[in-house]
Amino acid sequence: MTADNNPAQKYFELLNRQKFIATDLDYDIFEKQIPFLNQMAQVKNSGITVFDLYKKDHIYHSYNLENLFGFDLSKIDTAYYNSRVHPDDLLWLVSIGTLVLERSYELPLAERKNYKLLNEYRILNAENNYLRIIEQFQVLELDPRGNFWLSLSTMDVSPNQEHYDGVRSQWVHLKTGKATAIDIPVQKQSEILSKREMEIFTFITEGLLSKEISNKLSISIHTVNTHRQNILKKLDANSSIEAIQYAKKLNLV
Repeated sequence: MTADNNPAQKYFELLNRQKFIATDLDYDIFEKQIPFLNQMAQVKNSGITVFDLYKKDHIYHSYNLENLFGFDLSKIDTAYYNSRVHPDDLLWLVSIGTLVLERSYELPLAERKNYKLLNEYRILNAENNYLRIIEQFQVLELDPRGNFWLSLSTMDVSPNQEHYDGVRSQWVHLKTGKATAIDIPVQKQSEILSKREMEIFTFITEGLLSKEISNKLSISIHTVNTHRQNILKKLDANSSIEAIQYAKKLNLV
């Protein structure tokens, strides 16, 4: 499976393109910013997180994410964040993140902290209902080599809660205010696999063999195997393991 045909794989390959040297990264710089981040969360009443592109994980989250969005603070990591996002919106966000990373890598060093990305999308709230939020991303710190190191995220409830399927995104220059809309046609999760294919794929992720799946669904092994081949084709995977890895990255299963 090629990275160009697999948005999740391409996104993670882009994240890994930067070459960090651990001894270059002075985390004391980040520690000194934590009181400011706590104050910003309190004053703005916004959810604040910091993503570490070296560790590939969130290293800070504000205390009010629980009150504002119903997040379980004891579970927070990248996989947990993704699990709260509407599955269709997550596909959009991965594609948008890939495009913005590509553009950001082309920026000269002097411009790398002058942009922010605005995404409006849906997450699950404490009542298990989808809530539209606006999340702003900008560079908090570059490393001494100019790599994008720490990314600051600010999350607020969107004033626009009408029914809308999809993600709205803008790339904004912080000094000029010039905003560029990002509109990427992305196939919804529900359009990738049919209901029956999702049913069979779920059994595959649980480790069931074709014979066991055919018994559970009262269909022939040939039908199961045909569905399996269609699933691999739609996910552009060479094997069930590869398909499962892709699906888990996007929280499809």
